[in-house]
Amino acid sequence: MKRILTVIALVLAGAAWVDAQTYRRINGWPQEVNSRIESFLNSTLVTTTRKVAVFDCDGTVFGQAPHYLADEALYRYADEAYKSRTDKAAKEKLAILQAMVRNGDNVGKRYVEDRIHFLAGLSPEEIELMGADCYHRAYRGKMYPEMKEFIANLKAYGFEVWILTASPELLYQKFVSEELGIPVTQVVGAKCVIARGRTTGEIIPPIPQDDGKATAIETFIKAKPLIVGGNSRGDMDMINESCGLRMVVNPDDETVRGPEDGPMSGYTVKSYWEKEGALIVKCNDVTDPSVHFHTADWKIRKNKENPK
Repeated sequence: MKRILTVIALVLAGAAWVDAQTYRRINGWPQEVNSRIESFLNSTLVTTTRKVAVFDCDGTVFGQAPHYLADEALYRYADEAYKSRTDKAAKEKLAILQAMVRNGDNVGKRYVEDRIHFLAGLSPEEIELMGADCYHRAYRGKMYPEMKEFIANLKAYGFEVWILTASPELLYQKFVSEELGIPVTQVVGAKCVIARGRTTGEIIPPIPQDDGKATAIETFIKAKPLIVGGNSRGDMDMINESCGLRMVVNPDDETVRGPEDGPMSGYTVKSYWEKEGALIVKCNDVTDPSVHFHTADWKIRKNKENPK
């Protein structure tokens, strides 16, 4: 009887393993996309080393129209916590945002660093709750269902799923980890030194932005990824770190990139990745007219919509 029970247990364990490694079709993406993903994932079944997938955040796993969540969270917080105050601390925080507005380049290095400077002095928990509150108030429902299904497949195939974002790490970790079912330590963004329970303005490099995303993979993840996905020119270096599948979500096909964009010069983001053989997918990203975006009040430029 003991031998029979052992055999039954082994059979059930084998069945569970097979089920865990079975690809589940991603609704909303065409069959050719599903077939390519399934074929690649099945090719990794014999892999014995770490299986790592890395994705950009805004515009790749959830929507960024009309504004980046990192901006909306900060401008919303400023309106609610500082605008009615006249004390020195409030004036200093508002001055940081006013400088960011004058800068105007909300994907530039200085702007990205100033987000950290604005948050400095708050506790990690306060920043996590700020990001989660902004997500639930203005971005709930904008997490792409196709990407959530894709990530569920990756986890079933034994992948570690990592998110890299140029936005403040603490601002994104709580809601992203909860929505995607991944550890908070696998949501990596712009980091700062934390001392005596409070964040500081001291930034820990590399910031996962442009070529910094590629070095962040080496620095923080410490593995060559089998899958990398992004959506913009800023993700080019990171995507090229993939030694397997490269994915691009809603790539721009209007702006022809210039010499400053290196190998992408002369191409749109979409045409460049088509040439490189990347997997290009569409996800619905449109503005919810019922949401009041504080970012718009501060006159920060809008991101392009991508209706599916």
